[in-house]
Amino acid sequence: MRSIAVANQKGGVGKTTTSVNLAVGLARAGRRICLIDLDPQAHATLHVGVQPGAHPVSAFDLLAGGASLAEATVEAGENLWLVPSHIDLSATEVALAGQPGRESILRRRMEAEPACAGPNGYDYCIIDCPPSLGVLSLNAMAAVDRVLLPLQPHFLALHGLSKLLETVELVAERVNPRLAVLGVVLCLYESGTRLAGEVGRDVEAFFSAADQATDRRHPAWSGARVFGTKIRRNIRLAEAPSFGRSIFDYAPDSHGAEDYRALAAEVDQAAAVDDVRDRRAA
Repeated sequence: MRSIAVANQKGGVGKTTTSVNLAVGLARAGRRICLIDLDPQAHATLHVGVQPGAHPVSAFDLLAGGASLAEATVEAGENLWLVPSHIDLSATEVALAGQPGRESILRRRMEAEPACAGPNGYDYCIIDCPPSLGVLSLNAMAAVDRVLLPLQPHFLALHGLSKLLETVELVAERVNPRLAVLGVVLCLYESGTRLAGEVGRDVEAFFSAADQATDRRHPAWSGARVFGTKIRRNIRLAEAPSFGRSIFDYAPDSHGAEDYRALAAEVDQAAAVDDVRDRRAA
């Protein structure tokens, strides 16, 4: 199983939109997907048409209540299963205070779940992280192999990227040595603006320099890429969550559906390339 955390400590950059539509895009391509909503706002849960609290077991119970992954999972579509969020998740920091290994609880739950291993289980686990770098995001990064970074093409967002990369590197060094950055996807992209192109080139140059450095000081993100697919600003993407539908169900002919279909294919290919590289490194 491939596992990806979609993370950014800044809100409003397309994180949840990317988590949901990437998950559904992969599911529509025949992959079996487990989507875990670790954001207390439960926007990913609502986006796929599940009401928070409708399922008796939530992500909070998974982390703080001893529930198994199977108990917390509800079917949300063809090839798509969801671990729903709940407002209780906002109390996770307090509920787990002082508990040894609290940043690795999700990893242990996933390792104990048969559906996360073997040929008949999930092909991907995608985790929607909250817009913060607290215990929920740390649990996600400790549990996955890769981190996908949605980024708005804006210089302030680019500035925040360095902090996020520092966190990824710290988790890789201390908790999860297999963790690496899968890549950056540019969201809310306006191709007609000079700023969008400049930020995209800056990010590519940043990762290229890290990849070519002889000392490889940042192994957790030295092989990261900027995905060729850009998620264009599209009103249909903003409308779809209010109907509890992915962009593929809400507006299948829109630019948003076109972009996320292309991103799903690109992520699937990139994950396969990384799998081969990891096996060779081992």
